[in-house]
Amino acid sequence: MKNSSIKTLVRENIVQLQPYISFRDHNEFNAPVMLDANESPFGECNRYPDSTQKKLKSKLAELKNVSPSQMAIGNGSDELIDLIIKIFCEPKKDAILMMNPSFAMYGFYAAINENKVVKLDLDENFEIGKNAFLQAAENPALKIFFLCSPNNPTGNSIDDIEFYIQNFKGIVVVDEAYIEFSRRKSSLELLEKYSNLIVLQTFSKAWGMAGARVGVAYASEEIISLINTVKAPYNVNVLSQELILKILEEENRLQKNVTRILEERAWLKQQFESIACIKKVFSTDANFFLIRMDNVDHVYSKMLEEEILTSRRDPAIPGCIRINVGNRAENEKLITLLQKISK
Repeated sequence: MKNSSIKTLVRENIVQLQPYISFRDHNEFNAPVMLDANESPFGECNRYPDSTQKKLKSKLAELKNVSPSQMAIGNGSDELIDLIIKIFCEPKKDAILMMNPSFAMYGFYAAINENKVVKLDLDENFEIGKNAFLQAAENPALKIFFLCSPNNPTGNSIDDIEFYIQNFKGIVVVDEAYIEFSRRKSSLELLEKYSNLIVLQTFSKAWGMAGARVGVAYASEEIISLINTVKAPYNVNVLSQELILKILEEENRLQKNVTRILEERAWLKQQFESIACIKKVFSTDANFFLIRMDNVDHVYSKMLEEEILTSRRDPAIPGCIRINVGNRAENEKLITLLQKISK
């Protein structure tokens, strides 16, 4: 898709919208006397954050080999999903396409914006049927396709992502919340090739910073400009920006986190093989397992009794529970309980 055609996908009122611009956004200085924004002169966190997140984008540009002008920082990926829908989908008129099953928040934010949600049912291996996709993509109301890979809650990566980008007339959002746990390449390398591509990543999973609520959208400069126009001026707080900058400076933090989780994932998978109440452990490229249980009601209730919280996916995915990888003590408690249930 050519860059010039992106505007044809954008809501007309958004094209005409003038962004809120803080005076400080375009002035590279820290004035000793700041009397422009009605802030309190007292307090430990009394100044508004940098609305353009310049330092954070600069550091991410080094890490990801992507220009700062090709990234938007969000208050978690959820905010970015919401903004993308608001930019491209006319309420009561346009629709989104999403895999089924997949991350529920795509449909949630579409519903808030009064957009129809078209669900593309995955096959028995949780893959997308290409013919079914091509047929669904003919719907002229579709503006966005949310493609989650590795997919939540199934755990598998989607094959041939480029095919879906090439054959969708609207915006394709590849959500890579779990990409660090997979051996697959990131779709970031496709950004220069496809102007209709948006890649979402997050600090909530592999980086271990879910509480900071920081997500990143990578896309063409034109799309990023639209996101920055629509987003709230100070959407990512000072503490989160400073915290993320700090962990980005920590040598090998990401690698250490991922290595530990993958080791625990492998240990859990081995333990699952000998547990009788487990009927199937689905292949995963994420930090969680989708598991089909024998007598899922009983297993789930017993885990709750022992204060082990998991994510029940039944009846949407019959008989299944999603269980994420914990630390060794948490994982051992889980395995001990499942072994007890299986006796």
